[in-house]
Amino acid sequence: MLNSVKTIVFQGDSITDCGRNREFLSANSGLGEGYPLLISAELLATLPEKDLRIFNRGISGNRIVDLYARWKLDALNLKPDLLSILIGVNDTWHEKASQNGVEVERYEMFYRMLLQWTKNELPAIRLLLCQPFVLHTGAVGSDWIDEISARGEVVKRLAEEFDAVYLPLQEVFDAAEKRAPADYWLGDGVHPTFAGHKLIADAWIKAVAKF
Repeated sequence: MLNSVKTIVFQGDSITDCGRNREFLSANSGLGEGYPLLISAELLATLPEKDLRIFNRGISGNRIVDLYARWKLDALNLKPDLLSILIGVNDTWHEKASQNGVEVERYEMFYRMLLQWTKNELPAIRLLLCQPFVLHTGAVGSDWIDEISARGEVVKRLAEEFDAVYLPLQEVFDAAEKRAPADYWLGDGVHPTFAGHKLIADAWIKAVAKF
């Protein structure tokens, strides 16, 4: 697993951020309380010989355009060998809340630009693109579902285009909802509980076995 991978960067919004400490920006520190921490703990404990360097650069509230604006500093400059991206729910949520979202077509445009920029700068990089997800509870209304699904299709299409691993997290949470109510996994329909973060971490670790 993770052959030739030395540096891993997690990018995204609050789901990735999850309270990370901005004062500790060095590798393997300030990783927050969510799935990046769970994944990092597993990898660092089981693969000490790899001397991995892991960074969490998620920022709460980010949309794809916010990610693009800070991409050089918070992604490219870290020179990751493996880059994990989870972004998209705020592109819908901000529109619902304040008419400041990013429509699906523009989301795809910026996401593609971001990935092309990354591949141009770091041709050997390995990419893991996470499907955005919601469950119908809390802040999430029925009018979210089709749009989030469309964003997931964008991410799947881009994963194929850029030879990335696609992580179908909506499927993970849909299956989990058959075992316990939606808010057991996503407290407000968007943000994972500890149980929800464990689902993401387990799926992520399984996915990187493909690298």
